[in-house]
Amino acid sequence: MENVELISLEDQDEEEHEDEEEESEDEDDDDDYEEDELIPSLATSPSVLQAGAVYHVAESNDLKSSKGKLGSQENVDGVGDLNEAEIEGLCCSICYEAWTSGGEHQICCLPCGHIYGLSCIKKWIRQRSRGKCPQCKRRCTLEDVRVLYAERLCVFDEKLQKKVRSLEAKCASLEQKNADCCKKEVEAQEREADLHLKVKELTEACLLCMLFKHKLVQKTKYLENLLIDRQRELFTSKLGYQRRVNGTILVHNYFAFLEFQVDGGRYFDMDASGQLMIVARRLNGIGGKSVLTKISLIDPSVREDIHLPSNTKAVRAVCVRPCSRLALIASLGKKLSIVSTESNNTVLTYDLPAPAWSCSWDIDSSHHVYAGLQNGMVLSFDMRQTNMPLESRSGMSCNPVHTLISVAPDSSSSSRTLLTASQIGICEWNIGSGEERPHLIPESKNQGQVCISFAHCNDDIVATFRPKIEMSTRMDVSQSLPTPSMSCGVEGSNMFYKRSGAWSYKKTGYLVTEVDSIRLPKSCIINKPNHSPMFVVANEVTSELVLHDMTKMVVVQCFRTPKNQIWDIRCTQIWNSCVLGCLSGDVVQLYTST
Repeated sequence: MENVELISLEDQDEEEHEDEEEESEDEDDDDDYEEDELIPSLATSPSVLQAGAVYHVAESNDLKSSKGKLGSQENVDGVGDLNEAEIEGLCCSICYEAWTSGGEHQICCLPCGHIYGLSCIKKWIRQRSRGKCPQCKRRCTLEDVRVLYAERLCVFDEKLQKKVRSLEAKCASLEQKNADCCKKEVEAQEREADLHLKVKELTEACLLCMLFKHKLVQKTKYLENLLIDRQRELFTSKLGYQRRVNGTILVHNYFAFLEFQVDGGRYFDMDASGQLMIVARRLNGIGGKSVLTKISLIDPSVREDIHLPSNTKAVRAVCVRPCSRLALIASLGKKLSIVSTESNNTVLTYDLPAPAWSCSWDIDSSHHVYAGLQNGMVLSFDMRQTNMPLESRSGMSCNPVHTLISVAPDSSSSSRTLLTASQIGICEWNIGSGEERPHLIPESKNQGQVCISFAHCNDDIVATFRPKIEMSTRMDVSQSLPTPSMSCGVEGSNMFYKRSGAWSYKKTGYLVTEVDSIRLPKSCIINKPNHSPMFVVANEVTSELVLHDMTKMVVVQCFRTPKNQIWDIRCTQIWNSCVLGCLSGDVVQLYTST
């Protein structure tokens, strides 16, 4: 029994010794592996290869081997410049040489998924009694080695791939949104065009409604006008007015369609292209400043003031150049100003030797402007030269030039032609020629009478005269105009002329009328296509606008004004119709034809 127990103890000791030897071998293997351990495996390090990176499994002679540890700087060219992640993806983690697509060092893998060169992993397993994966220590044999037949090995980072797919989805979404926005923009542009068209149609419709409304109001007052018509005929027949032709009363063909308040209004002009009225106003108070007010002819409540320089003083004339948004201002402050009605600024100002009473744009040139002065002089300016006037001409008298108009020159002349009116009559000026003084139109010189108003359109000219009234020589003409209570009605005349060429004018007729004894009445000529020209003059004695048929030399219509102080009247073509404007007191009235 003792022998048996002894034998069993010896066997047990041998088995324990064998187990210790196996454990020591495993520890030696671990030590060997730790000494030769490389970088983390591809399976345990998902960030080894970046998303989309591609590594070629090339022949052994395409890449040089890299020897030494990972931290060593003595690696062979082609591998030494790579970082840890790139080395693990390109080389065998046992020999640090690039694996190949064939031959002894062909790429292969173990069941655990780690990749090595074929010769290296076989040698590794043979040198150890129990084969294990160099990286994860999982047991394996030579039979577990699997050759990989791949010329190109691609490993993608799953997180980055998800990020790429997310960004691609966002790009697609943004492109779709961009397409939707472009489509909406096109639709918005189409809607905007439709709205502009509708606004235009509504504006025209509102204007027509306004015209019809005032026309209806005018017709309702027709019976009232008939009651006073008999009295007016009795009065006007004494002064030579004619209201009947072959026993038939002439029909009224103009009616008031718009009326609005303009406090302190003195002179105005209408801009047909901008559908605006430019009114020169005198603010209330002693030494009140002068301002220009832009008023919309579509909606008179839409207004905007343009402040003039403080030394402008009282404005005597306003003249708008068509289609330019520029207004010419003549003032008693010895200033001739050009104002932009678009930017609301004074563009240019000329200093004058005397107060200005009238002004005009050149009918042909957009650069030339003219001013008629209180001392009878006429000055010509070029907007491109701001230092001094181009020409300064003295008149035939020292009387103020109260009206100045640029007319088309004769075809045989290269000079620019002006017509002016002052107390002595109508003068023709040839600007740009060698002539120093103007020519007085002989037909306009009436003995014992003075010219107080002048209107011109095409070749038609109408001048208004009254008897000469002696006034005190001590009265300065630059003083404020007399009030209506200081004046009275006297018998005057309207003279009609036809211009047939340079210095050639023919008197075609005249009408006896009643005029103010002191104030200068305003007048204009309406030249409507396919109609006889009509002459409009302000009669402050009867507080009326009187319309004359220039062909038949008869009065065809009269309009009563709110005040007997009629500051200005103008006529222009707007909305394909002729619009007549009158500024009486602080009220503007607009008339149009039926």
